[in-house]
Amino acid sequence: MSAEAQSVQFKSSPFWRLMPAGMRKRWWLFRPFDWIARHWPTGNRGGLLVIRMDGIGDMVLFRNSLDHYAAAFGVAKSDITVLGCESWGPVADQVFAGYRVVTINEHKYARRAFYRFGVNLRIRRMAPAVTVSDAYFRRALMADSLAWVAAAPRTVVSVPYINERTRAEYTWYLSQVEEIIDTGAYPIHETERHAAFLKAVTGRDHRVETPRLIWAGSPPPAHIQAPYVVLNPGSNEFGRRWPLAQFQELARWLSSLGYTVVFVGKTDEKAAPIKAGALSENDRVIDMTGRTKLAELLDLIQRATLLVSNDTGPAHVGIGLSAKTVVIVGGGHFGCFVPYPEGVRPDHARFVHRPMDCYHCFWRCHKREGPMQSFPCVAAVTMAEVQSACVELVGADPVNMDPPA
Repeated sequence: MSAEAQSVQFKSSPFWRLMPAGMRKRWWLFRPFDWIARHWPTGNRGGLLVIRMDGIGDMVLFRNSLDHYAAAFGVAKSDITVLGCESWGPVADQVFAGYRVVTINEHKYARRAFYRFGVNLRIRRMAPAVTVSDAYFRRALMADSLAWVAAAPRTVVSVPYINERTRAEYTWYLSQVEEIIDTGAYPIHETERHAAFLKAVTGRDHRVETPRLIWAGSPPPAHIQAPYVVLNPGSNEFGRRWPLAQFQELARWLSSLGYTVVFVGKTDEKAAPIKAGALSENDRVIDMTGRTKLAELLDLIQRATLLVSNDTGPAHVGIGLSAKTVVIVGGGHFGCFVPYPEGVRPDHARFVHRPMDCYHCFWRCHKREGPMQSFPCVAAVTMAEVQSACVELVGADPVNMDPPA
């Protein structure tokens, strides 16, 4: 493991907690509503509340760790509630089978005072005996606010990534928590952080685990015939997208090898027509962008011969589902999420990247010319490098490749 977890404390004076400096206007707007919810009457306390207000990729990286929580905190699995994001709520019943799951709209919670107040009352009424929040990259006005409102007799959190802009908010919340675990300085991979967190709680070493999802799923639509390859050219941040023209060229190459190529992604990630540029009418390409629900996306990925994706949620989903996956990686927070470290990196995954001296910029890139362009470290990844990774996983002759059962 890259670092030994240790307990730390954040300190602040009672006066500063009453009138803290450096807080955003939104915090002051939410403060009276949050305070009322925190002091709302509650019944008998019991169970464990696990706060995971993050994207689907982070959820995949965390999922294995959750299965150790019952033993680590001395509760039954059925008494663990996972509080997560509405965005991955549709697959929660399968992915978190045996656990209680409550999902909320994370965007509304961070912006709308009355929606937030309703959620906070719901969390308060859960009356957990223990609350856990172990995400390193998290937002204080979401995860830490929820833990504060729950006001469990025992709250265990990790030290988050803190910069000058967020220091006041984190100090305010963390100074009121007794169990704070430092899982190590940036950059450490998320799977290593989860293992370090469990070690600090239990006092025993925990193995760093490769992400794995349990998913029964359904066959893909009848018009998508195996063998097929899934391409995911989108990402929440435009700069993290390998240029669409490159994905189109990759699709043409895969089609020439005999594969059906299926493009996926959110509707708002589609910046240009998929069937353009290097593609011709003869290429076997199906554009499913914006046409799949999350469960259907998992079905497609699970049965694909190959997935090629930018550094975003579906890439981790593919690896978790044991699909052969090629991930195109930039350097914004290199090593924290991708690539996976040695010992955790499965044989069915390849991470393609082009090292640059400006890595670890946290995607605050000053080298690209405009906001609708790929970051230079992403655009620098060549077609030959991606094709080579694909060949390593599936070969160059689909006729000899059996599709997944």
